[in-house]
Amino acid sequence: MNVTDPEHKRADPMGEAGGGRAAWAYEMLHDAIREGTIAPGQRLMEMEVSAWLKMSRTPVREAMRRLQAEGMLEHAAGGGMSVVLYDLRAIDEFYAMRESLEGTAAALAARNADETEIRILAATLDAMRALPRDARAHARENQVFHEQIYRAARNRFLLKSLQSLLNFVPLLGPTTYNAPGRIEDALAEHVEIVDAIRARDPARAEDAIRRHIRHSHESRILVVSDTVRNAVRDRAQGLRGAPPKRLGQP
Repeated sequence: MNVTDPEHKRADPMGEAGGGRAAWAYEMLHDAIREGTIAPGQRLMEMEVSAWLKMSRTPVREAMRRLQAEGMLEHAAGGGMSVVLYDLRAIDEFYAMRESLEGTAAALAARNADETEIRILAATLDAMRALPRDARAHARENQVFHEQIYRAARNRFLLKSLQSLLNFVPLLGPTTYNAPGRIEDALAEHVEIVDAIRARDPARAEDAIRRHIRHSHESRILVVSDTVRNAVRDRAQGLRGAPPKRLGQP
C-alpha cells in the first residue's frame, strides 16, 4: 500500500485505549485519502492497514467501518474495502451542491469578513503566486483558500456543511490543477473573488465564486477523461506485454 509512514505525522495520543486507537486510525486513513496518498479505487485490506499503522486489526476495522458509513470506503470485490471513486453523475451532483453552498459563503463573507480575514485571503493569494508549478501543491493551498472563505462567512452550519463536502474532493480523482492552464486560470478567479469580498459586494462575490466552481467542474471532466484514456492505454499495453504503470507514476 503506497502510504507514508505515520510516525512522522502524528504520535498516537491515546496509547493503547481501544476507542482512542480507532479514532487515531480513522484520522490517519482520512488524512491519507484527503491528501491522495491513498487513491480513489485503491483496495485496502485490514492486515495491510494494521501493518502500516503498527496496531491491531480491531481499531483498524472500526476506523474503516466509520469511513464506510461516511461514504468514503466501500466493499471491494474479492474482499477488503476500496476508496470510493465517483462517476460523472456523482461529480455533477457534487459541483452543483458546491456551487450553491460556496456562492452563499462568498456572499456572506463579503458582508461579514473582518479586515484580518480579508488580509489572510490576500496572503493566501500571495502564497499561491509563489508556489512552483506543482498541481498537488496548488490543490492544497486552494483548499486553504476556500476554507478561509467558509470561516469568513461566519455561519457555523454552512461551515460544517462545506467542510464535510470537501472531504469528498479526493474521491473525484486527480486534482483539477492537472488540467492545462488551470493553475493560472484559478489564480485569476481567486483574485476576482477576493476583490469582491474586499469591496463588500455580496452579489459580485457570489457570482465570481459560482463561475470559479463551474470552471473547476469543467476542468474536473477534462482530468477524469484523461484518466480514463490513460487507463485504457495502460490496459492495452499490458495486453501487449508492456509493463503497466504503477500508482503515482507519471
